Amino acid sequence: MPLSWTRSTYRRQGALLLSLALVASACTDSGSSEDATGDADASGEASGSSSGSDESNEVEAQDAAAEDVATSEDENSFPEPNVTPDPDFDYNGHDYSGTPVQSALNAGPDNPAFPPPIVNPGDIVSGGPPPDGIPPIDDPSFVSLEEAQSFITDGDEAVVVVEINGEAKAYPVSILIWHEIVNDEIGGVPVTVTYCPLCNSAVAYDRRLGDRVLDFGTSGRLYQSALVMYDRETESLWAHFTGQGIVGHFSGAQLDLVPAQTLSIGQFGELYPDGVVLSTDTGYVRDYGLNPYVGYDSESSQPISGFISQPIDERLVTKRRVVGVVDEAGPIAVTLSSLAEAGTLTITEEGRNVVLFHRSGLASALDDSSISGGFDVGQTGAYIPAGPDGEVLTFSVAGNGVWTDAETGSSWSINGRAIDGPLAGARLTAIPHVDTFWFAWATYRPGTILVE
Repeated sequence: MPLSWTRSTYRRQGALLLSLALVASACTDSGSSEDATGDADASGEASGSSSGSDESNEVEAQDAAAEDVATSEDENSFPEPNVTPDPDFDYNGHDYSGTPVQSALNAGPDNPAFPPPIVNPGDIVSGGPPPDGIPPIDDPSFVSLEEAQSFITDGDEAVVVVEINGEAKAYPVSILIWHEIVNDEIGGVPVTVTYCPLCNSAVAYDRRLGDRVLDFGTSGRLYQSALVMYDRETESLWAHFTGQGIVGHFSGAQLDLVPAQTLSIGQFGELYPDGVVLSTDTGYVRDYGLNPYVGYDSESSQPISGFISQPIDERLVTKRRVVGVVDEAGPIAVTLSSLAEAGTLTITEEGRNVVLFHRSGLASALDDSSISGGFDVGQTGAYIPAGPDGEVLTFSVAGNGVWTDAETGSSWSINGRAIDGPLAGARLTAIPHVDTFWFAWATYRPGTILVE
């Protein structure tokens, strides 16, 4: 039977930032089993619903809660140590294969059993919940696109798409926003798919490192307002945004990034009719489909200051959306508005050759109280613009979410696949990229080139 999603007309009536403190409370108060109920509705706020109280009072209460979380000194916060990254330590040459002797979750960051931390551990702060208080999904179940219509009714709703060795899976942001981490396997490759709502960043990694296959959990901590993960094998701390170990046995180790693309569920269905979708059968009771961060995707709002210790690059406003790419030439960011206006941009700064695509039809998950009710931010892709024989291709917008290369006249889709013409069936090589806020990209990728 044909699949059909309709565009919701529900729009937000006001911007209301619900702090991570409230989300943490929703997650930890409800427990972790399917028997738990009302986890995000205890106050009528975490689900984005109105409690009838004055909105200004709600905002003040949430700001106070965020301040309490950001400044609290509990067992999940590192004390301010006299430790700085060691520029003389050979992280690339370090042998990580040994048996870990300490846990970074419990031991001090300056423990001599660890390689030197690569960030100032004093900048790693508690986000509120304990380790795995925001529960990762370790045994994910999937359903067909048709079955997914039972819990995704809007074709513009966001999903994080990962395709490896011909197998494509979609991870709805409506689920990721409550769990942040999914440990999975795609196309025979162990992967971890992550999403940090505070940075609006979806990043995936190959979770093999040396002879180990790592399982990741949420540490309950944040570094520069982004999720800090931990691996269960050594209990090292890892930066979600970069996939790099930052404290513990794996300090300085680097996971391989896997291209992940945030698309609408409708677009995913068109491109991958045999693809599968992460199910809401997670083993937890959550308000899947509701956004606990109402109004967070607004350039007039600010990230929670207590979660950020470094100065923010002032070339753009903090919440400006950018598309970020890192390749051998270094980091580069393109403002989403510029890419959306052009439809495609070829980046050639410092000898690189990268093409970016943008098409409309994706709802912001962090705007409205409904995940699918946000304003249209569009969908992006990042690729090496070369054909199957290495020939350089030059792209232009053909319309209706299709691009044409000038060299062969072939037509291409947002996932870098030629759908018509002499190169039909060919694929462009995807480059890991992230759609995120400027403050996060500029903080984690200092010195980035900016294209406006």
